[in-house]
Amino acid sequence: MDKKLNKYLIPKSKHPTKGNPLLFQSSRFFFSFTAAPNTTRAAAAAKMEPQLPTIKNVFVNETDDDDPPALSSQALAALKEFLEEQRQSLANHETAENGEGTLEPESEVALVTEDWRLSQFWYDPETARTLSQEVLSLCSHSNYKVACIACPTLYAYLKKIDPNISVQLLEYDKRFEQYGSDFTFYDYNQPKDLPFELKHTYQVVIADPPYLSKECLEKVTQTISFLAQPRESHLLLLTGEVQRHRAAELLGLRACNFRPRHSSKLGNEFRVFTNYDPGERLGGWEQEQ
Repeated sequence: MDKKLNKYLIPKSKHPTKGNPLLFQSSRFFFSFTAAPNTTRAAAAAKMEPQLPTIKNVFVNETDDDDPPALSSQALAALKEFLEEQRQSLANHETAENGEGTLEPESEVALVTEDWRLSQFWYDPETARTLSQEVLSLCSHSNYKVACIACPTLYAYLKKIDPNISVQLLEYDKRFEQYGSDFTFYDYNQPKDLPFELKHTYQVVIADPPYLSKECLEKVTQTISFLAQPRESHLLLLTGEVQRHRAAELLGLRACNFRPRHSSKLGNEFRVFTNYDPGERLGGWEQEQ
């Protein structure tokens, strides 16, 4: 999902949902969680929902064994800052301005609030517009179809720029059912559990896997193969730099010079990989070393 917290959570094994501690790095502090064994992301999220995040390297004040523990002032300040960043993330999309101080039409895109428990972090407006223009440049024929795997920001911007474009959003978060027939529920743990009519239908496929793990990318690769038209499709993969060699091995992709960014402050290096030469678009292919 375009996005997203778990692309910055690097599981310690190839099974991110089997009891591994997940580390979330915000801009200035860390949260750590343990996902429930053998559960989906939704179940793990539900399990942790009633609990406050545990902040690493921050002490908890305990004055009495009978009293509930209280977060230190440092922990409370850090948590307050994080929640404020989440509240402002949607506003960043709605108030992005051009050089003259007026809203650009493409920036006026309404998005649901990010849910970091579902590893959702939206692209910033510049990234969303750049990727949208790239996708539109690939749709040389009016009958071209586009599939967005776990990148709802891109879907929203594409439909804003060109309401007539044929785009299918494959997404785990059922809040996006508001898009009607353009929405297909997608769980990467079941990579081919999709309607048969989607098979080999799309000339352009964009994927933003939720995890930085080999297992996750391998499963998303299966989904891409299911959706893409054989021999005639353009693929774009948005993921961390750490996936460079896996992207090349599994899908034959190369990194572009353009660096995608998110509205929230995230420190991991994020890249876009393609199976085609974009020329001067997306900054061109990065020179191989």
